[in-house]
Amino acid sequence: MIVSPCISICKTDPKTGYCYGCGRTKDEKKIWKLEETNDQWKIENIEVIKRRLTGWQLESFQESYTYKIKNGISLFKKNLNNE
Repeated sequence: MIVSPCISICKTDPKTGYCYGCGRTKDEKKIWKLEETNDQWKIENIEVIKRRLTGWQLESFQESYTYKIKNGISLFKKNLNNE
């Protein structure tokens, strides 16, 4: 199972249409939820969104996504729970 790249920072940039947190479009988010979406598409989509993100945004995504894969929760949600 491929973990969703959502890192719980769900706000769309009105200019690009990409999510500030994960870099996906609204359509890509919908495709992730479909039962028929295969792991190969998900792996390729993660690579596409990594190419979209740059600088601190890419670093933040990679850190939070890696944490989510290992711990089952994004850093954003972890920090909310610790407040």
